[in-house]
Amino acid sequence: MELYFIRHGRTPGNKEKRYIGRTDESLLPESAKELSERAARGEYGHPEILFVSPMRRCIETAGIIYPEMEMHVISDFRECDFGLFEGRNYMELSGNPEYQNWIDSGGTMPFPGGESMNEMTDRVMKGFYEAMDIADGRDAAFVVHGGTIMAVMSRIDGGDFYDYQIDNGECLTFSIVE
Repeated sequence: MELYFIRHGRTPGNKEKRYIGRTDESLLPESAKELSERAARGEYGHPEILFVSPMRRCIETAGIIYPEMEMHVISDFRECDFGLFEGRNYMELSGNPEYQNWIDSGGTMPFPGGESMNEMTDRVMKGFYEAMDIADGRDAAFVVHGGTIMAVMSRIDGGDFYDYQIDNGECLTFSIVE
């Protein structure tokens, strides 16, 4: 069974390096073009079933990459709730004591007013197991968020959460041997 984890295309917030979790942004026009070109080159595999986050950027990405496929929306695949950091970037947060505390924790403490990495990972894994039940052994694509991919991969493949960071529009393939 092949699993294709695809991070959604770039949004205005991604371009400005903002914490974009619950903000429901659309893709940048140039990102849509890049995704289409990558799909034409076959970079996203040939899944039999497609799962997506409910966020606009993921649904738009999936529609570009797999225009003929039915989308199975998994609500637990939403990105992390960044709380007070939502919509801001590191420059804007520089000097903020709550941000410095979060940085000093190695990203392990909860975002102020938001989720912890463990809470997000537990939620995402609930969605992943739901999707795997639906997939029933079929090759599957997951058009989701960077945090969603990091959460799943760190749990199913081991390693550190941040070992699985990928850029917008990139695909990470994982094989499950039964």
